[in-house]
This record gives sequence, structure tokens and C-alpha cells, in this order.
Amino acid sequence: MNHRSPALLLTALLACACAFPEMAISAPQQRAQPVYWDTFSDTWVATDALGRSVPTHAEVGPLRRDKTVGIFYFLWLRGDRSGGPYDVADILRKDPAAMQKPDSPLWGPLHAPHHWDESIFGHYVVDDPGVLRKHAQMLSDAGVDAIFFDVSNQLTYQPQYMELLRVFSEFKQQGGRPPQIAFICPFWNPAKVVNELYRDLYEPGLYSDLWFRWEGKPLILADPQLLDIHSGQERRQTPTALLPGQTLGQSFTVTTNGLEKVGACVPTWHSTGSVTLSLYREGPGGARIASRRFEGVEDNEWISLELNPVLAPGVYYLEMSEPEGKAGWWSHPDNVLPQGTAFADAEPAPGVRTIRLVYFSERTQQVRDFFSFRKPQPDYFKGQKQPNMWSWLEVYPQTVFTNTSGVREQMSVGVGQNAVDGRLGSMSEPGAHGRSFHKGATDPRPDAVLHGYNLAEQWEHALKEDPQFVFITGWNEWIAGRHDEFNGIRLPVMFVDQFDQEHSRDIEPMKGGHGDNYYYQMASYIRRYKGARAIPTVSQRPIKVDGRFNDWKAVQPEFRDTQHDPMRRDYRGWDPNVIYTNDTGRNDFVVMKASYDSRNLYFYARTREPLTSFTDPHWMLLFIDADADPKTGWLGYDFVVNRSQVGARTTTLERNVQGEYRWSLPVEISYRAVGNELELAIPLSALGLKTIPAHLDFKWADNIQQTGDWSDFTLNGDVAPNDRFNYRAVFKPGI
Repeated sequence: MNHRSPALLLTALLACACAFPEMAISAPQQRAQPVYWDTFSDTWVATDALGRSVPTHAEVGPLRRDKTVGIFYFLWLRGDRSGGPYDVADILRKDPAAMQKPDSPLWGPLHAPHHWDESIFGHYVVDDPGVLRKHAQMLSDAGVDAIFFDVSNQLTYQPQYMELLRVFSEFKQQGGRPPQIAFICPFWNPAKVVNELYRDLYEPGLYSDLWFRWEGKPLILADPQLLDIHSGQERRQTPTALLPGQTLGQSFTVTTNGLEKVGACVPTWHSTGSVTLSLYREGPGGARIASRRFEGVEDNEWISLELNPVLAPGVYYLEMSEPEGKAGWWSHPDNVLPQGTAFADAEPAPGVRTIRLVYFSERTQQVRDFFSFRKPQPDYFKGQKQPNMWSWLEVYPQTVFTNTSGVREQMSVGVGQNAVDGRLGSMSEPGAHGRSFHKGATDPRPDAVLHGYNLAEQWEHALKEDPQFVFITGWNEWIAGRHDEFNGIRLPVMFVDQFDQEHSRDIEPMKGGHGDNYYYQMASYIRRYKGARAIPTVSQRPIKVDGRFNDWKAVQPEFRDTQHDPMRRDYRGWDPNVIYTNDTGRNDFVVMKASYDSRNLYFYARTREPLTSFTDPHWMLLFIDADADPKTGWLGYDFVVNRSQVGARTTTLERNVQGEYRWSLPVEISYRAVGNELELAIPLSALGLKTIPAHLDFKWADNIQQTGDWSDFTLNGDVAPNDRFNYRAVFKPGI
């Protein structure tokens, strides 16, 4: 073979570029598109710690590709300068009365973030690559299509979302299908955040294949009417009531061409009201330019007149009139608006009214044209106020949000809600809607928190309404600030969005407590919503355990595993002095198969790279649920292969003892491992079977630490399929 030097290769490429100019432009920009490695995760089976099994195609029907699922995701797990982690569960274990002791040294500083408990991955920071990759895999396996970052507090967390996008992109390049991303922006003043996101991420086209699109454009949850960079006077001190038959007004001066919107901030004293807003030239009595009636105005809402054509420089007068219900105009005693005067009943009045002036901006129009906008509804109780709104969390029964065409577009489902007696409250207040809240009350049973009754009630309602998109709250919201007052309520210690196990809304598995129950509950409901593919039947082929493997080529189906996913982690935690390390990742499963004849079951595994030595600890374990009963055996597994006495050509099959992680009665079986492939044969009689069963479930695991806990499958080595999932081998009956 003639190997060219790098210099010769460069010369050849330059010559080719001269001969074909189009290549000189396109070739450097081309990037090989990743080939999706479909693991068929919607055909995997699982049973959680409560005995609830994830439904299959037979129960949920075929895939419905017009249904989409998103989940709330939180980027603010960054560690905190105020120290910690301050773990509420740990604090209350040490002092059950700590909620009445705001000065207890167990608490972190006021407003400092506190963890409600601990993730299965520890008190991590969100730019931990090992955690991010695991999130991508787990959410993808469950059927989540998009994650929505909470940037509603005026911070975009750019370093954190960029690291997530880097990890998700790597996951995709290696064949995965990570969820795509979108943002939920500040409810009342999104302009700063939307413009920063557009400037930093969308305009330069970074990771565009990971943008979640709706109606053909990247989706962003923000009110497009609030994107304008505005001027005027927005200071509020005195709510001036507008009485029937009266008018309130404010004159102002436009010095720049292009005023396209003018508005006022309306107090309604915690009710709703209606007013008419009108714009005149010069002052009271001038020519009217525009007028609009506003119905159902909510407390402190900005109402605006849109002006077409835009206004030229000059003096103008904005007037509010014809009130119904309680309504008024926020004012300030200091006249802080140059060249403007407040009015009452067309006469000059002291002080100044709030007024917002919005000028046309090509940049703002560019941003508006780029995104598909949905206005986020912050309220849990009020439902949809206009088309093209989406919810992120509501109390049951949730609203179906529609678009401008009347399409039933979106609903939210939540694990819990910081709602108390019909108002926005804190999760630490009595009566808050926690994980066990359903049928109008908190379920009093001691184990209710394990079941997710609140989430189930909301999902059942969503399934009945069947919108195009379901928004789940949420995934990894582990922290909340400590307060002493919220929304008019004062308590010694308060936590608004998260508090304890019951009063929290994470689906990400926790250490102890409810474990991974909520993850498999979510996966079950997503399948009921989106459907699933059928589990194919295993094709019978004669197998000879000889280390040649050619006889496996025709065997179908392939049971696939996520590639490049053996556990490897080395990163700081919330406490920078804590380093989370895990190097148990070793053999990377790729393809598994099963076959059978009248006397034996056969199993095959292929890894991405050559297998390590059979003398390694915890090497290439095969767990089998032979009776298809998750209630028998350890986590349903009746047998394990390769746990002990592994030789070069023979190994052992062991039977489970009383459902614990104990195994006995080893039976010698034959196997072969060559390169990156392994095959073995198990006599039906060794499994207690007389004939081939209708189906059985199985799982491969390499270098789990055999702790005897379900979390071993999530935290260590590599397992196929992932986490608590199993493959189901369906056989033709009568063999």
C-alpha cells in the first residue's frame, strides 16, 4: 500500500479544491451525522420496588409519534459560596424541632440553598459530566423528548448549559438520542434573558441539533410581547384608584421616532378589573390616536396600546377610564418623568403615573421571528388566559392549553405543588400539595409518599385529555432557599419550592426513601401516553457453544444496550472538598441475543471492545427471571450466571435464596469467550423448566459491586439493559 505523507495529502486536497470550488467551501464545514443506535428501550420491561410493572405494547398499543414529552430541568446546582450542602432531611434527623429554631447552627444562612434530601448520585453539581451523561441516558430510555431549563430568575447559567450540551452532543455522536433543550424564561420581564440566550447560543448556531423545535422553530417559553427594550417610568409606590366616572392620565414626550407601544401598570387589589386605555395627541382634549378596552385585568398587570403606524416625536397623553370592578393606576409621589405630567379628571395632579414606552427595534423583531414563543403561565390556579400559553405546573384538574388555531396543545403534570388552600404557598406549610396529595387531601398512610399519588392523578387527567405535549415537573430540583416569609406568611423557617421527601417534586432517583419508584412511574405513564413498539419473538436457531459465533448471526432480535456508558466519574461535589469517583466501568455491552432448542436456552453477548479476563471480579454476570414473576427471587431474578467458579470454558449457574442477594446450588454450564463475544448454554432442567416458556426476562451486568441493592445497576459498571430494566425474550410456545 502506498502511504502518502501529510504534506502530499494536503497538496492533493488543495488541488481537489481548485478543481471543484464547491468542495473548498463545503468540505471544511461538513460533519459526519451520528448514526442513531436504537436500543428499543420502549420494549424493555421493569418492575419497581412496589411491584408496579412498566406496561408493554400489548397494554399501551403502538407508538404515537405525534405525542411529545418534556421535563423541567434545573441548572442551578452549582455549589454555593454560603457553604453546605445543608441537607434538610439530615438536619431534621438531628433535631426534629429545628423548624422552630431559625438560629440553629444546623441551618445554613437565610436564603442559602438547602437540599431537601440526597440524589442517588450524591450532592452533585450540575456540570459533573458523569451525572450529565447518566441523565441523558435515563431520560432518553424513559421516552423524554425535551428538557426545559429554568432560567426564570434572570440568570441563564451559561457555563452549566454549555457543559450539558457538550456532554449531550457527545452522547448523540456515540449513537444516543438525548433529550433536546429549551428554556422557560422570566414570567414578567423576559427581555434580558431571551436576548442573552439568543446572543450566546442561538444566534451563533451552537449545538443546533439539540434545540427543541415547535412549529418548525426553536421553542422558548417567554411572552413575546415583553421582549421590548423600553423606557418611561416604572417606579410604583401608590396605587391610585380609578372610580366610576373618573379619569386618570399621564402626559409624556416622545423624542425619538418609532414609538410602537405605550402602557400602564394596573393595581386591582388582588382581584380583577376592567378599564379603557386611550391615547391622545398633546393632552386632554387632543385628537384620539388609539383606544382599547381591557377586560379581566389582573393585579399589577401591564396593559398596552399597540400603535400602527408608529408615532413620531411629540407630546402625547395616555388616559385610563370606564372602570369596572376594582382597578387603578400605579403612581409615585415624585415627578421622575421629564416632560410629563400626571392628571386626574383631565386636571394636572401631583406625582407621576407608571408608563412604559416601547420603540421599534430591528434586533427585537429578529428575535421574535427566530423562535416559536409560548407564554408561560406562572399561576397554578388560573389556567389559560390567551392562546399560545403553556403551563409548567398546576393543581388538579389541570388545564388543556390551546394555540391560536384552537388545537389542544399542552398540559402539565407535576409530582407536587406548593399550593395551600387555593393560594400560592410554601412546601413547608401545612396543607401543601405534596407527593401524596390526591382526591383533595394528603393521603395519611405511612407509605403513601412511595407511590406518587399526586403525579398519578395528574397523569390520569392528562391521558384523558390527550394533548400534543405533556410537560412534567420535574427532574432534579434538589434545592430551595431558606426563608422566614413568603407571600404574606411568616414562619420561623420556610422552604418554598422544596422541603422534604413528601413536599418535593424530583423524579430523579433518591438515595433511600422512594428510590427509583418515580422514575419507573414516569416511564410507565409516558408509554401509556406515547405507546410502544411490540417485543419481537426470538427466532430459533441451532447453537453450538464453540467460540465461533457464526451461528448467532441469523438469530433475531438484537437486544441492544447504550454504547460508551460504563460508569466512570471523577468530579467535585457541592462541597468542593468532596470528590465523587467511580471507575467501575469496564466491559461495554453492545448487543445481546437469546436462542433455544428443546433442551437448552442459549445466551450471547457482544461488547464494544475485547472482553477483560474471566478472572476479573464481578465479571459478565447474567441474571435470569425464569418464571416471569417479579415477586420471586432477588429483584425478580431466580438465577445468576458467572457469579462464582468461572473458568476458561465452564462457569456456574446459581439459584436465588429466599429473595435476598444470596445464591446457592451451583450447576456447571459451558461457555466460550473469544475477543469481544461470549456465548453460553443453560439446560432447561437447570432452570426448573420442562419446556421452553412463553417468555423470560434477563439482564447482563459487568462489574456491578454486588451490594444487593437496586442502585448497584445504576451506579456501577455497565448493565444491559440500563438501570432496573430487563430484556424480555419471547419464545414460540409448544417447543
